[in-house]
Amino acid sequence: MENYLQIVQMAWWNLTHRISVADVADILIVTVIIYQLVMLMRQTRSSAVLKGLALLLISAAVSTLLGLTALNWLLMVLIQNGVLVLIILFQPEIRKALESLGRGTRIGQTRGEEPEDARSHMIGEIVQCMTDLSRRRVGALIVFERNTGLKDIIETGTPIDGQISAPLLENIFEPNTPLHDGAVIIREDRVVAAACILPLTENERVSRELGTRHRASLGISEVTDAVALIVSEETGVMSCAESGRLQRHLDAASLRRILETIYEKPETTIRTLIFGRKGARKA
Repeated sequence: MENYLQIVQMAWWNLTHRISVADVADILIVTVIIYQLVMLMRQTRSSAVLKGLALLLISAAVSTLLGLTALNWLLMVLIQNGVLVLIILFQPEIRKALESLGRGTRIGQTRGEEPEDARSHMIGEIVQCMTDLSRRRVGALIVFERNTGLKDIIETGTPIDGQISAPLLENIFEPNTPLHDGAVIIREDRVVAAACILPLTENERVSRELGTRHRASLGISEVTDAVALIVSEETGVMSCAESGRLQRHLDAASLRRILETIYEKPETTIRTLIFGRKGARKA
């Protein structure tokens, strides 16, 4: 660890005393690479691993300053063997980055970076689907993946990988069809899977009037940052679940505002939008 600190100190001295045009270009290139890697992993569970790694490095530095020899030894062993662990953990992201380079696309580019009219059309398709199903009292459960990856949930269902459209979503939830029972997972502008199994909420205060769809929507919103939209098969009531809370009796305008927040205003939480700043009681 002392050698590591010496290297950092030497690098800082060289940066402040012997910097050149080549050094500036080198720093900019490395910065861009790191930024693109962060953008690539920001919507997966790997982002949480990176935070844990950063905490591990900080803990190692603190243990050295405080003279905690045993703890420092343990942390250094973990850090020295961490390269192989990171390669294993980030294998999907590394493969995705190499595929992006092979296609000549920008690393970290997402389908969400589309023109305003494309996003508006996509939102309109979802609103139309929800309102049509509500009018016909056809049950539906649509989950929107956000920062937390839902790969384990997606693997429980049937892969779709289709463009979002009202006819596609309505056909999936049509009664007595193979995929109608379960949740649809949407990632950015794609319907990635249908008939997915969600964890049920463990909240004992949930009303007994709510069925499995509502309990599943609350369950996924409790363990991830996903947002779930529900149509009740019994009443046709449209609802939204986020952060373990349920807002019921939504209309088309409310749905559109929620979807605009998901796709266009990441700094604004859904909870603030549908429950207000003071929050709301749990379902």
